[in-house]
Amino acid sequence: MMWVFGYGSLLWNPGFEARRTVLARLPDYHRSFCMRSIHHRGTPEEPGLVLALDAATGAECHGLALAVAPDEADAVLHYLRERELISSAYVEKVLEIALADGTQVEAVTYVIDPDHVQYCGGLPLEEQAQIIARAVGGRGPNTEYLHNTVAHLVTLGITDPDLDWLDGRVRDLTRQAAIGGA
Repeated sequence: MMWVFGYGSLLWNPGFEARRTVLARLPDYHRSFCMRSIHHRGTPEEPGLVLALDAATGAECHGLALAVAPDEADAVLHYLRERELISSAYVEKVLEIALADGTQVEAVTYVIDPDHVQYCGGLPLEEQAQIIARAVGGRGPNTEYLHNTVAHLVTLGITDPDLDWLDGRVRDLTRQAAIGGA
């Protein structure tokens, strides 16, 4: 069985059939809008932001472990590499995660390359909100990415205070823009 760790759009749009999904925890990384999106949720001229796993000793990221059947592993890996490695800002790693029952498994995980030009760790939350509220890319508005991710985290019972704040702030910004543009 191949495992994939999902923490952002893989929670709500994996693009493959998972044989099993289990709440999981990845140590020493945190979920962060630390990658400029120039393809899926923004453009080179007007980058959006997408989530990435940023290394941080002592941190942890709660997400989903998605199990892939052995006979589907090669096809899923090919799909994920085309999707996630589009600009080489992510690095594919096999990392140990803890499933909800405490079982340790190795999972294919996409983490940010902090040396890549698209890395933007440490942006203030307000700046993130301003970017997300206006960016649109090949897969749609950046707001959709944020709102879908937060909704699925809530459904899974996973709290992420930064994403919760961003969700509310971006909703306020888009409401204000709609009123101002009417």
